[in-house]
Amino acid sequence: MTAQTSFALTDAELAAFHRNGYAGPFTLYEPDEIKKAWGRTRLELFDRSAAVYQDEAAKSGVTNIANYDRHLDHAFLADHITRPEIVDRVSSVLGPDVLCWRTEFFPKYPGDEGTDWHQADTFANASGTPQIQWPGGSDFGGTITVWCAFTEATVDMGCLQFIPGTHGTMNYDETKRMTYQPERNTSVEKTGVPRGFFGYDYRELQIDPAWKPDESQAVSMEMRAGQFIVFWSTLMHASHPHAGRSKDMRMGFAARYVPTSVVVYPDTTEIEEYGGRVSLERYGSVLVSGADTYGHNRLVDRTTRDHPFRSASRGGA
Repeated sequence: MTAQTSFALTDAELAAFHRNGYAGPFTLYEPDEIKKAWGRTRLELFDRSAAVYQDEAAKSGVTNIANYDRHLDHAFLADHITRPEIVDRVSSVLGPDVLCWRTEFFPKYPGDEGTDWHQADTFANASGTPQIQWPGGSDFGGTITVWCAFTEATVDMGCLQFIPGTHGTMNYDETKRMTYQPERNTSVEKTGVPRGFFGYDYRELQIDPAWKPDESQAVSMEMRAGQFIVFWSTLMHASHPHAGRSKDMRMGFAARYVPTSVVVYPDTTEIEEYGGRVSLERYGSVLVSGADTYGHNRLVDRTTRDHPFRSASRGGA
């Protein structure tokens, strides 16, 4: 029997992660492999019959939150979030018992603006309602985001930007409410760069209104198709605009992970953000590593590859 390969972060990689707030990029798929897989998946996702969120109240002018969590109904995405190349590295940081609680697509089309500099601790930034809650008294917060490039992600096509080492201090108050103004989404320049936040201006959450991120320290995270990067959501991050020098879109797929001790969507029955609203009635987190001994989150069971995570159960109160 062949010994199972571990993709855990090395001691040096883990030390760099704690210092910088991110690790990678790492290769998960070869470019030709992800091109074929994403091309097929992109078409299959038009079938929303099994999607956990339906469209009625989810659409807005700039995004559609009904496309959250498609790993719950699509086999390729279900497999993706559980890949050992990802889970082993995430577990290196969070410990052995890990949930995937959210996935999202991040498309950027030719001419699209960049994304505002931002941090997320509780993910209350759009609604004012925390979406994740770490145990009381915890020194930690936020989520581990694994952002995978399903297409090329260059500076010209709008790749991610990080300011290393900024994950330990929050510069934004997520309990504030931002003003949803999708009509301004592509018309605001910040430090000479067109930037927005899907219909919001993230600067409205700044604790110090006069503060500005130190963009001189920013690094651009170019990735070839099939690579991924692991980072704390509390790390200052943004993205470049799509310069339009290529007619191809940039597509990122983000999966978000927390330890099982974290409460997901505490005291709420719906997601409300970006001009949309969806019910959490059919939602569940996915246990990707270890065991859940807490019982305070709704989990979904893995069934067949055709219907990845159909059967939901709730533990605890």
